[in-house]
Amino acid sequence: MINQKYISTETQWCPGCGNFSILSTLVKLMNDMNIPKNDILFMGGIGQAAKLNQFVTANGFSGLHGRVLPAATGIHAANPELKIVINSGDGDSYGEGGNHLIHTIRRNPDITHLVHNNQIYGLTTGQPSPTTDITDAIVKSPTTDVSDLVEEAVNPSIPLKPLNLALASGATFIARTFSGDRDQLKEIMKAAIAHKGYALVDILQPCVTFNKVNTFKWYKDRVKPVDDSHDVTDKKEAEKLARTWGEEIPTGILYQVEKPVYTERRSVLNKGVVPVKEKITEKEIEDRLKSFI
Repeated sequence: MINQKYISTETQWCPGCGNFSILSTLVKLMNDMNIPKNDILFMGGIGQAAKLNQFVTANGFSGLHGRVLPAATGIHAANPELKIVINSGDGDSYGEGGNHLIHTIRRNPDITHLVHNNQIYGLTTGQPSPTTDITDAIVKSPTTDVSDLVEEAVNPSIPLKPLNLALASGATFIARTFSGDRDQLKEIMKAAIAHKGYALVDILQPCVTFNKVNTFKWYKDRVKPVDDSHDVTDKKEAEKLARTWGEEIPTGILYQVEKPVYTERRSVLNKGVVPVKEKITEKEIEDRLKSFI
């Protein structure tokens, strides 16, 4: 049973959507961790996954499509005491937000990024996303013309491997999990939120309406948790696991190391003072505004 203190309204997702288990698992985790609602901020861009912050009663922020990461970095700099959890889709995160993803990873702000990866654009009726397989039978829509593609392909673009991209960009925490495995999902969410630095969690999340290929059964037949002996500091092994996709899909924490976060690398922010708590007079504000003239 979800503790209603974190739920504000009924969701607008399709019955059976993989987003439901992500929402309920995240809410249960927040209650189990006893995190006060004023101490956490749920953020999203545009898309079905990004709506999650609208369905909870904690602090919420909805940004532009693919632009939530810069806002999250700024909020982290202004209030590093605030726990920031982003929920966004594979299109929002890896498509429109692809450039911001790379440079956010380079800065390593202390934020958690949960990507609901259904391998399509679910909000706009099933067009290929950056993670759609080249031969996946996507839904043809008014904005998806595949009539000129050759052979077996229905997607003209090679699918992106987001976890390998994150590793190459210097990510300090990457994980993959499946929304149908709530126990693993909860443990990975907990570890990601506790991690000091940018944490990317790629959540395999079936879209029951528009993606008829990557179904719950399709994932259940393929996902396989990594062995307990896996060394999460072994980058080469993490790269191998992140690349593995097909008949077997490794899930779990693939890589985790500690590095200084963004606020620790900036002397103006690393003063032991939380910027949002600093007192400033009207004259100081006026003087600072004049400096831009």
